[in-house]
Amino acid sequence: QVQLVESGGGLVQAGGSLRLSCAASGRTFSRYATGWFRQAPGKERELLAGISWSGGSKYYADSVKGRFTISRDNALNTVYLQMNSLMPEDTAVYYCAARGTNLGPPRQAYEYDYWGQGTQVTVSS
Repeated sequence: QVQLVESGGGLVQAGGSLRLSCAASGRTFSRYATGWFRQAPGKERELLAGISWSGGSKYYADSVKGRFTISRDNALNTVYLQMNSLMPEDTAVYYCAARGTNLGPPRQAYEYDYWGQGTQVTVSS
């Protein structure tokens, strides 16, 4: 079992930045690919970014490419999502998810085995 806890969400003005953290406990987190998702009211959960267990493979959705950066520190069992140039349409609940795999980060939500409880990000205009 892996337990994931997100933090770092909050209220920010458009154009601002936030850094989300996903802290893991339980099994060796360094062997888990991790993804950051978000879900806005009335919308489907979407994958924003993913990172392999080693950090050598990363994925970004077109909607965040160039603005968001995913990284991880396996010594701290933590994955980060640096979010810059935030826009009101980035407002959502943000989740991290993990899957034990040696491959690159999965692209579909159903492929992830463990989920955090989510953290709210609100971007005001």
